[in-house]
Amino acid sequence: MSKEIQINPKDNVIISLENTDTRIIGHKYASRDIQAGSPIIKYGHVIASATSFIGKGQHVHTHNSSTNLGEVLEYTYKPEASKSIVTLPSRTVKVYERFGGFVGIRNELWIIPTVGCVNGVSRNIIATFKEKMLDKGINLNKLSNFDGIYSFTHPYGCSQMGDDHINTRETLQNIAKHPNAGGVLLLGLGCENNQIDAFMKTLGNYDSNRFRSLVTQNSEDEIDEACQLLEDLFEQMLTDERKEKPISVLNIGLECGGSDGLSGITANPLVGRFSDYLVHYGGTSVLTEVPEMFGAETQLMNRCINKEVFNKTVEMVNGFKAYYKAHDQVIYDNPSPGNKKGGITTLEDKSLGCVTKSGHTPVVDILRSTQTLKTKGLNLISAPGNDAVATTTLGMCGCHMVLFTTGRGTPFGGFIPTIKIASNHALAEKKKNWIDFDAGLLVGGINQEQLLEDFVELILEVAEGRKTRQEINNYREIAIFKSGVTL
Repeated sequence: MSKEIQINPKDNVIISLENTDTRIIGHKYASRDIQAGSPIIKYGHVIASATSFIGKGQHVHTHNSSTNLGEVLEYTYKPEASKSIVTLPSRTVKVYERFGGFVGIRNELWIIPTVGCVNGVSRNIIATFKEKMLDKGINLNKLSNFDGIYSFTHPYGCSQMGDDHINTRETLQNIAKHPNAGGVLLLGLGCENNQIDAFMKTLGNYDSNRFRSLVTQNSEDEIDEACQLLEDLFEQMLTDERKEKPISVLNIGLECGGSDGLSGITANPLVGRFSDYLVHYGGTSVLTEVPEMFGAETQLMNRCINKEVFNKTVEMVNGFKAYYKAHDQVIYDNPSPGNKKGGITTLEDKSLGCVTKSGHTPVVDILRSTQTLKTKGLNLISAPGNDAVATTTLGMCGCHMVLFTTGRGTPFGGFIPTIKIASNHALAEKKKNWIDFDAGLLVGGINQEQLLEDFVELILEVAEGRKTRQEINNYREIAIFKSGVTL
């Protein structure tokens, strides 16, 4: 096995692939002398400028380099042809057919609180419902076509104003209509501003047979009444069966968190190859975390299918920068301490690695934060780099699962299956209870095509019901992006 890698012939740094007395895995080292003020090149692109002379073989990191990024920028559309190459054959997947022609990869029963005041009530309802099922001799864990009952709690739904209130409502509406749910109970309080009546009137098209609602202030025994509503939904869900469909029905979210110096070499490119594979056969992938596109955004912009999509990408990127400035925050206050410890030096370094998750296919559409998918292919959606918010955004736009790469490790999971892909073998070995797939094997000499084939197999197994580590651990969260006044 090689002890180092130079990603691109243009690079003036190499990446260590092992820990030694003088080197740290994932960190950069000069492959030749770099003068003060000269560019530092990785991935074939400038990721920083040297702040002092760096001799050949010396460590290149935050102590001797700095970002070149500026403020809000102007961009020029320079379209590039797709460079994706797909050799694996297409596959099929067994999924649940849903209202409106959608499909789901889970058959779950969900409680969605419209306001944080009833979070505790929702948890008690689930506990009581499970007890009632056991009293009837039904073990929910042993049903082949039922994947569990869950509540997605949050602190919002009241004391919000204007767009902030609308954002919460639209987020919860998109979650409520997600096809991974076979039945949904909307649980309200009664005095909140996120009223169930208004919620339902603005919900759009939905399967009324699979929705129930309860205003707890209007009920004498909200636990018992909710359980009756859930039982009605549950009985309908037991008739659901998986049907074989082409892989093109899948919508897959692409995300990273706790990245390290190997993320852009192993895990992210692997996810990018899967994205190319899925899109090649008619499926959909979605990339988000806009602040982690800064410094690499032109790579995405030049892959836009037309000028209109390019302009929407520019608006999304500069709009996020304007959001930072409106709150008097530093646009490029990234990477995180954990990223730096893992070998990432600047935001350009991080972003160039991050965008490799999108592969090489054209960008077909740009979505605002609460919009849902309408175009097959690679989409971008506006959301921050925060793991919980980004995963929630990917789920509510219509992704069935999220491919989540990590070099540092995280137990987090969203309301949809969240596959954790380790960028390094040490993490995969250490946190087997968190990690689903070891992309670190790529630097151990394993054949790339075989690893991609194994990765595709895992994703299809998860789509057909195999539980991710996050699901087994029951780590399921939603996080609503908030930007407004709290009354």
